[in-house]
Amino acid sequence: MEGAIATKRKTSVRAFTRGVHHLALCTDDMKKTAEFYTRVLGMPLVHAMKVPPGLGTGPGNRGNPPYEEIRHYFFDMGNDSTIAFFEIPKGKEPKANRNAIGAMQHCAFVVTPQRFKEIEARLKANKIPYNGPIPQLPGLLGIYFYDPNGFRLEFACQPDDGDAPQVMVCLAQTKAEAARELTTIPGADAAWIKEMTAALPDS
Repeated sequence: MEGAIATKRKTSVRAFTRGVHHLALCTDDMKKTAEFYTRVLGMPLVHAMKVPPGLGTGPGNRGNPPYEEIRHYFFDMGNDSTIAFFEIPKGKEPKANRNAIGAMQHCAFVVTPQRFKEIEARLKANKIPYNGPIPQLPGLLGIYFYDPNGFRLEFACQPDDGDAPQVMVCLAQTKAEAARELTTIPGADAAWIKEMTAALPDS
């Protein structure tokens, strides 16, 4: 039965990318951020650097924050992916609104059931307020909380998957299921819906 479900839910087109290399965010307190991600969330520091001169306000800037020689630290978030922070000088930039267009509403990390219990215990031990566990989609639970910078984070767990969570299997719809929602988008015609659902199984 499980094999049938996995086959049914398997997408038919492979993604172009291999996942997240690093998610780059901003902080104005690297010490507090490093302590939170390593001590509370269990994401080890793997790289600590200062951005080389000339890449902030100089001609070599390629999209970095416009400040010279700021800290840029990377933390292991599992599965060969990292979360990184630039340290913006205090008072130089406003606090972000996570619901603004172009902002990050929240970031969800997938964990096993054991780690899901552990993160709840860690949040309690560190007196960090959280919401959850909350049922999300069928077979998916989430715990929500904020990091010291105001980023809303989620730890997402698929209990039935045990130690081998399969995110795509949990999330993937059939063509018909997705099409029912896509038809509500203004200007969405049959050809567009067919293109958007190309990776999804027929049934």
